[in-house]
Amino acid sequence: MRVLISGGTGMIGEGLARSLLADGHQVWVLTRRTSPAHLPPGAQPVRWDGCTTSGWQGLVAEMDAVVNLVGERLSRWPWTKELKRRLWNSRVEGGRALTMAIRNSPRQPAVLIQASGINYYGRHGQETLIETDPAGDDYLARLCRAWEDSTQPVETLGVRRAIARSAIVLDRRMGILPIMALSIRLFVGGPLGSGRQGLPWIHLDDEVGAIRFLIENEAARGAFNLTAPQPVSSADFLHSLARTLGRPFWLPVPAAALRLALGEMSALVLTGEYALPKHLTDLGYEFKYPSADAALQAIYRR
Repeated sequence: MRVLISGGTGMIGEGLARSLLADGHQVWVLTRRTSPAHLPPGAQPVRWDGCTTSGWQGLVAEMDAVVNLVGERLSRWPWTKELKRRLWNSRVEGGRALTMAIRNSPRQPAVLIQASGINYYGRHGQETLIETDPAGDDYLARLCRAWEDSTQPVETLGVRRAIARSAIVLDRRMGILPIMALSIRLFVGGPLGSGRQGLPWIHLDDEVGAIRFLIENEAARGAFNLTAPQPVSSADFLHSLARTLGRPFWLPVPAAALRLALGEMSALVLTGEYALPKHLTDLGYEFKYPSADAALQAIYRR
């Protein structure tokens, strides 16, 4: 199988590329950073400006699958007006460029996997969410909706499209988990705000496994929550992390302090969702790490 990945130098893209290459597939990565140091061995870099089809348009006709992961990292801080513009444009313009490339190609790929986030649903407190629930109306929800919509036109071309609404992806080296672990190792770990908000998560191995499942399963169409099937509160997750690391869990961080320090970005840690991967499990995907305890022990006790 020949796979084109946009945004392939991040945590998820790198993990997906390594998995595909290990099984003998061919991988091309659209990226601004074409240095071999930013790519797994065997992946072929293709220079891209992130918003046009210049220089790589013809490559699309050779692909069996396209995976759109492109988007500037949400964890950048602070969320200024300029950064929020870049967060938006990197996702929407990148998706539109892929759509244009597929539309203008003499041969279309069989499937396009469109990245999104579990923030699509907005703020829901204690409510459990599945894929048929409506989009929210805060900034992150609108961002996810626009990101998803950027590639929707490929469906009219006969391309199967699956949307991967990812939760927080757990990896020892990258993402938000090392930051959480550092605070706990420094004995300042505790609940964020009330701690009752949901903290949707998924182990990197299951994130990669689920994306590959969506690529390979011809029945996979529409939206899929890529989140572990055993949802937990923020406090319960952090308590499990502290237990895994052998540290106490005791010092709460007031919501007001987080809002003051992080501004609008505080929504990433103070508002959460209890989301279920209903469509994914209905299709038969089996999670390698369904519980937070199992996932964290696999990460830190290997």
